[in-house]
Amino acid sequence: MSRPEHFSVYGAGSWGTALAIQLSRNGISTRLWGHRSDRLDCYSRERKNTDYLPDADFPASLHCEKDLSELTQHSQYQLVVVPSHGFRDLLLALKPHLNTKHKLLWATKGLELNSGKLLHQLVEETLPQITNYGLVSGPTFAAEVAKGLPTAMTVAATSLSLAEETAAAFQSDKYRVYTSDDIVGVELGGAVKNVLAIAAGIADGLGFGANARTALITRGFAEIIRLGQAMGAKSETLMGLSGIGDLILTCTDDQSRNRQLGLALGAGKTLSQAVEDIGQAVEGAKTSQSINQLAQRAGVEMPICFAVHQILYENLSPNDAVEALISRRTKSEF
Repeated sequence: MSRPEHFSVYGAGSWGTALAIQLSRNGISTRLWGHRSDRLDCYSRERKNTDYLPDADFPASLHCEKDLSELTQHSQYQLVVVPSHGFRDLLLALKPHLNTKHKLLWATKGLELNSGKLLHQLVEETLPQITNYGLVSGPTFAAEVAKGLPTAMTVAATSLSLAEETAAAFQSDKYRVYTSDDIVGVELGGAVKNVLAIAAGIADGLGFGANARTALITRGFAEIIRLGQAMGAKSETLMGLSGIGDLILTCTDDQSRNRQLGLALGAGKTLSQAVEDIGQAVEGAKTSQSINQLAQRAGVEMPICFAVHQILYENLSPNDAVEALISRRTKSEF
């Protein structure tokens, strides 16, 4: 499969910038858009994202672009990497500029806040002219991708050709990409793991140790599997990079903003204090609300995710949440 020659990336945070760097590192002409034009001007001058990845220089083929029309004309391949709460708005802004030849991808992880819809459902709803779409996901931290450290991820798409083209765009001697046709499974793995990472961070912030963290990860993964089965996801997808792989990464490493949020909550900070200290979007905080909606519609029990939601939005103390989880009635593990 030949490698695409051009890519447009929307979202100049740490993750969007890191993916743009990886694409351009492979010689692809890449254009990067962000919602703050003044910061894009700064990044263009400094040839780096001075806010989020100050140690990663832009390759020669990476340039910032403010005009959405120019971005959509630059490439057939459109990669959206904005927070989930801004996903629909960006699709609507892009809609007048996209046609049936464009191929839409996203690296956003989460659900729509009010509706609980998966992101591919928003794509189908807002961009009916786009039939070739997919997403990239997996156990990846932006800083390590920007540094060129060994990384693996999954791309799931509506067509094998788009999955293979996207894999070719990112693949390099230190970047391994696997393909999939299970969009729902990849989406669910990337969304729910953020909520569970908050739970793992809370447990560690309370000083509960490795036993509690491991139990949370394992039982949290059982919640992902249950929801995935109800939503039609493939079990092997959830057992892969975008499922258990991303869950382990996000729950155990302090580079995870969701884990950082949990650590802060466990240490006694409020949600607003913790988010302000982190200084970037924390997807799991918003996703916890949508996951509850999705689980209720699917008739799936997700007690850990629900406990996180109660801590964040219903003033349940972390200690009381843990006690409630442990005191649930005894039952078979499987």
